[in-house]
Amino acid sequence: MAVPSYAGPVERTWYYLYRLMCAAIFIFLIAPILVVIPLSFNAEPYFTFTPEMLSFDPKGYSLRWYADIINNDQWIHSIKNSFLIGIASTVVATTLGTLAALGLSRSELPAKRLIMAVLISPMIVPLIISAAAMFFFYSAPFGTSFALTQTYTGVILAHAALGTPFVVITVTATLVGFDKNLIRASNSLGADSVTTFFRVIMPLILPGVISGGLFAFVTSFDEVVVVLFMAGFEQRTIPRQMWAGIREQISPTILAVATLLICLSTILLATIELLRRRNERLRGVTY
Repeated sequence: MAVPSYAGPVERTWYYLYRLMCAAIFIFLIAPILVVIPLSFNAEPYFTFTPEMLSFDPKGYSLRWYADIINNDQWIHSIKNSFLIGIASTVVATTLGTLAALGLSRSELPAKRLIMAVLISPMIVPLIISAAAMFFFYSAPFGTSFALTQTYTGVILAHAALGTPFVVITVTATLVGFDKNLIRASNSLGADSVTTFFRVIMPLILPGVISGGLFAFVTSFDEVVVVLFMAGFEQRTIPRQMWAGIREQISPTILAVATLLICLSTILLATIELLRRRNERLRGVTY
């Protein structure tokens, strides 16, 4: 939007200063991420720009580190684990979070604030504390000798606990503008609770459910602290493999994987934004 013709010197100065500040903040946030992308094409095994790269010499660029991902069994195993654990934990978190949000939307529910605080506590409590608590809990759940540490089930449940708060928040925000007269109309027409949920409620809150599920998936896909506590070698995920690579053998393959994760995160965030816009249109706000 251009500067209004009636704007005075102060307004014009603030107009350009405000946009300069926004651009500076954006560069501050995004520059450390963007620098990873060209470094992932480095032909040399360095984490710095070589003279050939700075001079844009084609010899300074290569896809060798991307090929190393495909040819490395540990990276392939970690990628499979990340998608397996991420998808499974997302299903669990989305189901539990949606049910919790529906319960919190009921006006007759007592102690709603307390319940909401407990549900979103994994977002507030420092992750290292949550990881340590999960480790001790899943090592001997309910005092039994059946341990879930170093198992896929334990890691999935731990990641589901971290992702559920995101689903609760997004679905709860969606239910704020939900017209409950639609439920009464459905019941008055003879529909039972199950039919009302799947034919009336779910289609309207689906954008919020999907957005929460995507947040839960990203949380699981990028999480490393809980994996350090809960997972064994067989459950090693991409972040865990990157952590091990930095400690044991520094290789630009990590930069190539990071670039792929940036692309995946960008796609997921774009999807979330499209769903948000669709949700606003369903609520009567158009763009």
